Amino acid sequence: MKGTWSQYRSFDTTVQLLLINQLTINLGFYMLMPYLAAHLSGSLALATWAVGLVLGVRNLSQQGMFLVGGMLADRLGHKPLIVAGCALRTVGFAALAHAESLPALIVASAATGLAGALFNPAVRAYLAAEAGERRVDAFALFNVFYQTGILLGPLVGLALTSVSFPTTCTVAAALFAGLTLLQLRRLPANAATPREDRPALREQAGAVLRNRPFWFFSLAMTGSYVLSFQVYLALPLETRRLTGDGAQATAATSALFVVSGLVALIGQLRITAWCKRTWPPARCLTAGTAIMGTAFLPPLLTVGRTPVEQAWSAAVTVTPLLLCAGLLAVATAILHPFEMDTIVSLAGGRWVATHYGLYNTVCGIGITLGNLATGALLDTARTAGVPALPWLAFASVGGGCAAALAALSRTGRLAAPEPVPVPVPP
Repeated sequence: MKGTWSQYRSFDTTVQLLLINQLTINLGFYMLMPYLAAHLSGSLALATWAVGLVLGVRNLSQQGMFLVGGMLADRLGHKPLIVAGCALRTVGFAALAHAESLPALIVASAATGLAGALFNPAVRAYLAAEAGERRVDAFALFNVFYQTGILLGPLVGLALTSVSFPTTCTVAAALFAGLTLLQLRRLPANAATPREDRPALREQAGAVLRNRPFWFFSLAMTGSYVLSFQVYLALPLETRRLTGDGAQATAATSALFVVSGLVALIGQLRITAWCKRTWPPARCLTAGTAIMGTAFLPPLLTVGRTPVEQAWSAAVTVTPLLLCAGLLAVATAILHPFEMDTIVSLAGGRWVATHYGLYNTVCGIGITLGNLATGALLDTARTAGVPALPWLAFASVGGGCAAALAALSRTGRLAAPEPVPVPVPP
């Protein structure tokens, strides 16, 4: 932690504030969202399809508007979009505390999703601009703060939700309200794109959509997001299969997330420093995705196991799954700083927030499609009596991503393009 604090202090106050912002954003989000489905189906007694609709609207409003949020951040400046996003999430979470009808819940859920689409690309683009040549170090530290929020949020939310879910919503809204005020007062207003340099929105979007190296990179990296999401899908399902539905299963599932969070907190900066000394950025990306694929080999040891009841036996049985979660966290720690830096490079320093917004949309669609494929794969493996099939498929996806990134590197498609000349008014 001393190294993290020293690294944090080495950046200027703007970067420090952006890091604190992200920690608070994730803390507020994850103290509420993990318990929303249970509130909708339990306290409000909504049908399962209605719960899925509310959660789906939140995801769609965020993923579908990332590009728009990024474009606006590039045109208007990053601060206005960060402040607007946090203010909108304040309203959305406050509304969730009181909403009981399905239309009200859909509106509140859409507001929380749109809020993320506004501030997410802007925060990353602002951090990249402020960090300058230290972008990789800044994004490594960003992931530490990001994962800390994910680790602490559900714990705080569990305590608050034991009182009532509206209490959790109210506290989360208060956090975002405080964050909004803090950014209004303390976050410097970075320069927006001058009006004379702003093309029409269609031209701006077209310039990004025609960036072929960026598209190749986004598609190659989408598989890594599908794999990392298995901490929330395939790994918990396999853990529950092995340990049952009681307290033992809950503890084992929680351990997956604890392992992931601790790797980021303890190892992120060391991993990034070692990678910078040892490999060029393209090799780091290739190695990270290869490790992600390798992470799914240990669970092959559990596929033939039957459920266990004894605590010590359950601990031994889920060890390969914990190893998988740990390796996925190591791979993410390798990937994240260089991945974020590569996006800036491929953008050529122009319309960076727009590129981040489109990247988030592409990866979000990939995660959705990947989850559907994962569900179908798990069902097929169970009915066909081939339990190893999903894990072998995941390992193959990691290998395919690594091969694609290696090919992009060999052909020079991960290198920064020539700067795009800015038109000078006559």
